[in-house]
Formats: sequence, structure tokens, C-alpha cells
Amino acid sequence: MRRLALVATAAATFVTIAGPVAGPLAPAGLPAARAADPDIVRILMAGDGDLDPAAQGDISSAAVSAQLFESLTAIDAQLQTRPALAASWEFRDNAATVVFHLRPDLSFSDGSPLAAADVVRSWLRVIDPAHPSPLVSLMGDVQGALAYARGENGDKGSVGLAVEGSDIVVKLNRPAADFPTIVAGPTFAVVPAAIDAGPAALTPGSAFVGSGGYVLSARTDAKTTLVANEHYWAGTPAVGTIELVQDIGGRSSVTAFEDGDLDLTDVSPFDATWLSYDDTLGPLLRRTDGLSIQYYGFDTSRPPFDDVRVRQAFARAVDWRRLIALSSAGAATPATGMVPPGIPGRSGTDFLPAHDPDGARQLLADAGFAKGAGFPAITMLGGGIADRAFAAEIKRELGITVDIEVQGAGFFDRLHDDPPNIFSMGWIADYPGPNDFLGILLGTGASNNYGRWSSAAFDKAIGDALTTSDPAAARAAFDTAEGIVRDEAPTIPLTYDVGWSLARAGLLGGYDNGLGIIRLAGLAWDR
Repeated sequence: MRRLALVATAAATFVTIAGPVAGPLAPAGLPAARAADPDIVRILMAGDGDLDPAAQGDISSAAVSAQLFESLTAIDAQLQTRPALAASWEFRDNAATVVFHLRPDLSFSDGSPLAAADVVRSWLRVIDPAHPSPLVSLMGDVQGALAYARGENGDKGSVGLAVEGSDIVVKLNRPAADFPTIVAGPTFAVVPAAIDAGPAALTPGSAFVGSGGYVLSARTDAKTTLVANEHYWAGTPAVGTIELVQDIGGRSSVTAFEDGDLDLTDVSPFDATWLSYDDTLGPLLRRTDGLSIQYYGFDTSRPPFDDVRVRQAFARAVDWRRLIALSSAGAATPATGMVPPGIPGRSGTDFLPAHDPDGARQLLADAGFAKGAGFPAITMLGGGIADRAFAAEIKRELGITVDIEVQGAGFFDRLHDDPPNIFSMGWIADYPGPNDFLGILLGTGASNNYGRWSSAAFDKAIGDALTTSDPAAARAAFDTAEGIVRDEAPTIPLTYDVGWSLARAGLLGGYDNGLGIIRLAGLAWDR
């Protein structure tokens, strides 16, 4: 989610669905469109994550909660911001204030009214000082929000959120024309007041209350069942029941699809290489270029990676393009910077650290570790495709041993409480903007700045990019920020993600616009 949202490559694989799902008639040998049961769609998708929008920070949780709880805006297939719960919005004070106008007669799934006060209450949960959201930095543009989240000001009235009838008035720290796009993320979804009374509010069944296209009907280890919300603002979804399948009995997703037990499923890039040539499955294969990146991060708050020369040495010792190409067998796209292709405002400049092993060894010697002598033991929290190859390269070029650990549950707690020296991370855009990969990830004090890096020059460049109304100037400022990241190496970009999926013939609607979340309310069977 953003949501966005975060994906830890060291954690268990998170299933996301990629690609538009309209397709041709079913080829011979495959189950046809589900005419026998046209009111159900079965999707391979993890459904056991945290469903509270303000508590989650991973894409698998957001992919489900986004179906249950709606935001004021939405991002369409062309990455344009569209109205959702808000019918429209307007800017005041040179875009330093944004006013959202709610649709009339909105209601939660139980028929109770959904009002502007519910929006403000939901957003205040994101910055709750007792339990701030993992993505609290997304509220950084709102006046007083981060100070309230840090407990520096306990007055909710100090936060730039106000209700004026059916309008929500948001006062910002800067002109921010992108704020309506930011609030499209699942973090900003509107939830019922009962959610703060305890976990019962998120329990499946007739008592569940949501604001999205579906409500939570049942949840087991094998599958999660969603049923259409008859009070949804856009009308009752065409597909009455969505089954999010978690257990396919040890089969591959391709086999489960062939067996007719799935209608929509992700497939690995390796499977996609042969599926594209398959006469039966090839026509059902879909591709989506994800707005996401896999990267390595360093803990810059303590030795040895608090020394920029050490980080630079690690960054320059490796031929990253070659490493990714060999490690992924060509199934991954080597990254050239922190901002992936497809993000509006990205310049396309190559910001990958230069491959310079001799220079890397000199930097390491300058830092007091000639040929790796005296370098402390370091741990990498990994799980990515290139981790072992990376460790081997560092050993060969710098004489340093990198111990690799893999951790599933508790990954983010570990990053927060006991950070490793190096970590492997994946990030999917919360919203389509360069800052979601720069200031949100690397700004001083940002909640997702797990390496605790700080650079006044970087922060200034981000500030310049966000305050200008000139797109060319913004692009130049973001490029300055990326250049600083390349030179100081708090992170090293690895790959840009490509998603692949199989969709049953006759299944219409439902797309992944690169943000990792499809709109299940848009699914329908071609009858």
C-alpha cells in the first residue's frame, strides 16, 4: 500500500496481482469463463495481514484493506487522480489549503451515515501518538501532524484538519497540489468509529462495517471471503463474492489456475518466460511494470556505515548491472536510481553508483580498513535474489565477510528496534510521485527511513522540489536529491519490478496500475 506500501524481501513472499484482466475466449483445454458460478471470483492473494489501514505498512495487508475501506480519492489505470468518497476538491491559498467535498448521502456498509467527521477521525488515527502509522510520514504535509504524532503537541486542534459541513479542510505546510493524490492510498481510508473499541470491529461476519466495495464475510487459514457492499458509493459491485485463496495445497499458482481453482493469480517472472510461448496459457498472461523498487539500505547511525567512505566503498565495489543480470537470469530489470520508470516527474538520469573496485578499496583504506583488516563483523538482513552474490563480491573485492540472515515475521520490528548493518527492502509506491521514493524513504526523521540517514543538502533538494510549481524545476531538484543519494550511498538501488499474472478468459475489469493493488469492485464476468 500504499498504499502502500512496503514489501520486505526478507519476509514471506507477498502475493500481488498484476495486469489488466480482460481477455479472449478460453482456449481449448482450459476451464471456460465461470458461467456456472458467475457471482464468484477466486484470487490467489494473501488475506491474513493487518486490516487496520492506520496500522499496516505492507502491501499484502493494504491490498485487502483497500477493498474494505475507501479513501477520498483513487488512482486510475493512467495514474490520474479520480474522485472516490470525495466528489471533488479545490485548492485555496495558492494550494496551501485543500478542501475535499464529500459525495452526498454517503454511508458505511451497515447503512449508517459516513460524514466529514469520520474522515478527520480516521486520519487522526494515522498520527496517533500512542500508535502512529508505519506510514505516518505521508501526513507530513499537514500542519501540525508530525508534531502531534511525536507527542510534542497533544492538542488535536493543532493539526490542520477541520470539518466544515460536508467538507474536509486540510491546511498544509507548503503548497501541495499532489495532496489529493497522496490521500488515495489505503493509509487514508475511512473507518468506522468502532474500530477503536477493539479488534472485534475487524472480525468477519454480519457485524463487520466498512466503507469499501466489499465487506469481510469469513476468514480462515485457507481463504478470506469478501461479499459485495450494497451501500457502496459507486453501486453494488458486479461480482457478489470474492474468495482470496491462501492455500492451494502445495501446487504452483500456474497448476492451480490450470485446474480451474483460481480465476486470477500472480505468476513468477521465471514462469512468465515460458508461459508467454504456451499456446493455451499465453493468451491469458498479463504484464504490469510495477511502480516499485528493491534496494539495499545501510544503518548509518552507527559504525561502520556511519562513515560515508565505507558506504561508498560497498557501493562502488560491485558491478550492479551484471550482478542483477546474473542473479535473476534476466527476469529482473536492474535499477538506475531510487525512482522507478513510470513515475511522473522522473527524469531518466542514471544514478547507479559507478563500478570502481580500485577506488572502493582506496575508500576503505582511507576509512581505516585497508584490505578489510579490522573491519567489524556485519550482518545483512536479506532474502533478495542477489544477496549471496553481493556478499561474494564484497568478500572478493574488499576482503569483508557479510553474514546473511533471513527473517519473516517481525521484520519491521527488527528494523526499528535492532537494525542490521545492511538490509534488503522492497518499496511499492503509495502514490505516483518521486517523493514517495525519496523524501518519504530517506528524509531526515522520516518514519520509513530505516537506515536513519540524514542529509541537510538532500532535505533542501526535496523541499525545493515540493515547493516549486514549475515541473522542470521540480524534476531538477529531485535529480539533485538522487545525485546526493548516489554520492553518499545510504541506499543502493537494485531492481525495478515487473509483475505477471494469469486471468481467466471472460473476466473483465480489475487492473494493477503499478501500485500493487487492484480494484476488486471493478471486476465483472462477461456474460
